[in-house]
Amino acid sequence: MGSPGLGTGNSGQRLGITEPISLGGPTEYDVIKARELEKYLQNVGLYESQEEAVSREEVLGRLDQIVKNWVKAISRAKGLNEQLVQEANAKIFTFGSYRLGVHGPGADIDTLCVGPRHATREEDFFGELHKMLSEMPEVSELHPVPDAHVPIMKFKFKGVSIDLLYAKLSLWVIPEDLDISQDSILQNTDDQTVRSLNGCRVTDQILRLVPNIQNFRTTLRCMRFWAKRRGVYSNVAGFLGGINWALLVARICQLYPNALPNMLVSRFFRVYTQWRWPNPVMLCAIKEGSLGLQVWDPRKNPKDRYHLMPIITPAYPSMNSSYNVSSSTLRIMTDEFQRGSEICEAMEANKADWDALFEAYAFFEAYKNYLQIDISAENDDDLRNWKGWVESRLRQLTLKIERHTYNMLQCHPHPGDFQDNSRPFHCSYFMGLQRKQGVPVNEGEQFDIRLTVEEFKHSVNTYTLWKPGMEIHVSHVKRRSIPSFVFPGGVRPSRPSKATWDSRRASDAKVSGHAGSDKSGEVKGAADGQVDGKKRKRADDNADTQLKNSKYITAVPSSSAEVQVGSPGGTVTPCSLKGDNVDATGLVEPTRGKDESNMTNGSKNSSTEELSSLNSEVDGSLRYIPPHKGLHVTTDASSSKEAEKLAIEQIMSGPYVSDQAFPEEPEELEDDLEFRNQVVSVGNTNNGSQQAPVSDAAGAAPIISSNGAGPSISLHASGSIEELEPAELTAMTSIPVAPVVQKKPLIRLNFTSLGKASEKSW
Repeated sequence: MGSPGLGTGNSGQRLGITEPISLGGPTEYDVIKARELEKYLQNVGLYESQEEAVSREEVLGRLDQIVKNWVKAISRAKGLNEQLVQEANAKIFTFGSYRLGVHGPGADIDTLCVGPRHATREEDFFGELHKMLSEMPEVSELHPVPDAHVPIMKFKFKGVSIDLLYAKLSLWVIPEDLDISQDSILQNTDDQTVRSLNGCRVTDQILRLVPNIQNFRTTLRCMRFWAKRRGVYSNVAGFLGGINWALLVARICQLYPNALPNMLVSRFFRVYTQWRWPNPVMLCAIKEGSLGLQVWDPRKNPKDRYHLMPIITPAYPSMNSSYNVSSSTLRIMTDEFQRGSEICEAMEANKADWDALFEAYAFFEAYKNYLQIDISAENDDDLRNWKGWVESRLRQLTLKIERHTYNMLQCHPHPGDFQDNSRPFHCSYFMGLQRKQGVPVNEGEQFDIRLTVEEFKHSVNTYTLWKPGMEIHVSHVKRRSIPSFVFPGGVRPSRPSKATWDSRRASDAKVSGHAGSDKSGEVKGAADGQVDGKKRKRADDNADTQLKNSKYITAVPSSSAEVQVGSPGGTVTPCSLKGDNVDATGLVEPTRGKDESNMTNGSKNSSTEELSSLNSEVDGSLRYIPPHKGLHVTTDASSSKEAEKLAIEQIMSGPYVSDQAFPEEPEELEDDLEFRNQVVSVGNTNNGSQQAPVSDAAGAAPIISSNGAGPSISLHASGSIEELEPAELTAMTSIPVAPVVQKKPLIRLNFTSLGKASEKSW
């Protein structure tokens, strides 16, 4: 095992691409609050016991010995001479939360096996090593995923969860003192090896780039715990994962190098509340390197221009670690940053405590309408594989809904899954739904997302390892009908007996006159136990501003389409839902809330001339040239938020944002575009094999809407409602079609006609 030795701090040098904002040290108050925070984190169980720490070390030592024996065995089997067999070596490295020193009890260990050039990934790692592990009594729940973007082997060793990656280097012999931080280690390696090495290289680089490792670790533990409590810790769901939070915290440590963890937490929220995304967060300059590997640069790479919240890894080749973030999840996180900033200010005035900051987000009280995605399989192994695939595709549903409704219908995915103990081999995912806040609502206005859901199901059912019994069902459920198995102990909680920060926030905002019309929003007030009284409108406005700054223009129809989810056509492909309840056509209720006064995220954008003057290339590196050398706030001015705000604004004046544009469809939706185009081409055939259902808008003339870059969508104008033509959803010629009875739309979402709505729960 190994990772380069690192000290406890790097305070002797300036770290980061700019000067710090403040060099001020802790006050007596900060020392007290920092101790309180550390004690709080210990009391909630974030630190493992000494016994567990020793057990992990023993497991890692045993795993290192196993891979060494493995590489000698395959070297002998491949006919290498005895000297090469004896010299053959493999080595285990750690990365992620364990390497950063912020893991908690029961957390898995991210590990990397580095092997020589003759030890292949397919035959030797996923073949021989997998066989060796499967025969060991200490190993359980062995689950290889060779076709993942980063191939991985998951298992438990003596009860300790291990995620094992493999990197095949171009070396014949792996030295025991191998330093994988050197860029030369990437020479003549394949893409999978580069991605596998990236985790270790990034983790070690982060620890080199923070001024005080212990303060960084305590702050990161705090922010990870906060993110999980607030439901924004999940890379796969479109939020941020462990590496993303580590990079964000590391940047704050650079900007406040002498601050203690309590101050770093406060400044974390203050800085990222003001941050103007998609300005990138970077710990160091982006190096072009000499190996020709592609690095993140939206000026050169069109795909990088779609990234809404770039958080750039510091090791070559630099990548955006947060490409999964969507406009909906960015809106949610921005609102959470604002909430955290408000609580930290209240704590400074002794009007709040750590409990308020870490108050759990009541997801199932936050919205009136949800999408429920149920999946099932025949056995545990199939369900594990099916879950992994579906989870990797759930983000696509959020992206599709955003794109197809022009960001007017917003999704809030829950980052985890839920299991109903009464149904074996089954689990459920949920997404909160709401209309975009602050947008006038026209009478009878609805959205139609039936085709959107069909596209999502199509992409899920293209799973190459699909087996009979692997099914997916999508349904609409109202808040009052949320199944009880999602709640702790299977018991729906009663309304809170005491006011929480979130409920008081909602109540105070309502009393102060900031509440919006009854037709929009989602918070009734403290009496309902609702969460986050201040709605996401501020974040929506920021997202809109970012799109404008990025020169992205999209056509929005004068009246939105009706929202319907289900099987709109008379024929359904085998990729469609199996066994859905199709007679549920309940209309979604409008949600209450309030409009929040517009808040700007920092100062006005820098001019193109200013940004271009900051852009230069020296020695093959993308250099960030700060507009003012002395950004840090003096001790006397450190209490001035205006001075701090100005310093934050100057930090964001970088060379990337002004060049961003959106000329084409993002890569992650190209598969959907292909599906739509195939559907349209089949629907327009003249062989008479497909019969188009009658449109709901009788006699309405079809309107074809296309911007040239995206798919053509047939809309029927019918007063204030435009519906996606069901005829567009027909079977693809490459997939056999089984005739079924025509189904009613599974979900119809109406945000205005609540009084006339009827609901049927199931």
